[in-house]
Amino acid sequence: MDKIDKQALQVAKEVVIKFIEVGRISPSNFGQNFDVIYKDVMRTVTGQTVGDGSREAELAEKSE
Repeated sequence: MDKIDKQALQVAKEVVIKFIEVGRISPSNFGQNFDVIYKDVMRTVTGQTVGDGSREAELAEKSE
């Protein structure tokens, strides 16, 4: 996991926690909402959708 991934996880976690605090998300459906928020954060940061292979291809090119 690279630095961007770790930062995106941290941002997504903070957003979900804030939504729980204000009552917009229930702790019981944390996982469902976290996944959506994490993917949105990654798409915003990288300009690419998580899981479509484009981010992985980019990382593979950098490591060569």
